[in-house]
Amino acid sequence: MKRRDALRVLGVGSWGLGAGHWLKAEGWRLKAQLTRIGIQLYTVRRDLARDVEGTLAKVAAIGFKEVEFAGFPAGTAVSLRAMLSRHRLTVVSNHVALQSLRADWDRTLDEAAAIGQRYIVVAYLQPDERRTIDDWKRLAALFNRAGETSRARKIQFAYHNHDFEFVPMAGTIGFDVLLAETDPKLVQFEMDLYWITKAGKDPLAYFAKWPGRFPLLHIKDMAPDGGFADLGTGTIDFARSFRRASQGGVKHYFYEQDVTPGSPFDSAKVGYEYLKSLRF
Repeated sequence: MKRRDALRVLGVGSWGLGAGHWLKAEGWRLKAQLTRIGIQLYTVRRDLARDVEGTLAKVAAIGFKEVEFAGFPAGTAVSLRAMLSRHRLTVVSNHVALQSLRADWDRTLDEAAAIGQRYIVVAYLQPDERRTIDDWKRLAALFNRAGETSRARKIQFAYHNHDFEFVPMAGTIGFDVLLAETDPKLVQFEMDLYWITKAGKDPLAYFAKWPGRFPLLHIKDMAPDGGFADLGTGTIDFARSFRRASQGGVKHYFYEQDVTPGSPFDSAKVGYEYLKSLRF
């Protein structure tokens, strides 16, 4: 059986489904690829602060289809939505500070609804917010309350990891407390493959133990010394995670780079081309 016939029998018209899994038919092992690649705009934060529309235009020209903000730049949500539309970019999510859940949640949700995003993500916790396991339990309760409110607005609440969530504490770790003590309908997670790898944990183990909890994925590479590297030049095996991403519930893949040696757009182009060419 030819490859195209195997695809037809399986009802698969394209390999590019954006889901990391293997298909087998008549001895063929068919690989998937990403078709809608996103970018976390923290990568180009300095350019975005100077020239919002020009930066979005450059991101779109590279080939990115989806964006995730790290806080909205100056301008109203309405004007941002119009800019994104002009450049055929879809806003999926935005990173917010923990304090916004306590002091400004209604306005934050109003802004999210106005721009049309589907996820809202707490991206970082200050050290004094996460000293003890009881702190992590209080955070889980806060996330459940925030997720209940956001769900009523048809916006999914999520939390983004770094590496500090995996520090052993009282026989467990903070990340596991958040996963165990939050309602999956109310609280989802954005897994950062760089930071979970830096913490010495296996993303596949989390996909298996907590299936469907990770709709958002951050993709950045690690240099041999543990620093950041352009995608495809470092040590992380992304294909391994992508093949099992459907188990984790991954729906959106975001390239991100915290620090770039030169132009962030040059690094973004390297990252996009790598992800576009990757077969898994």
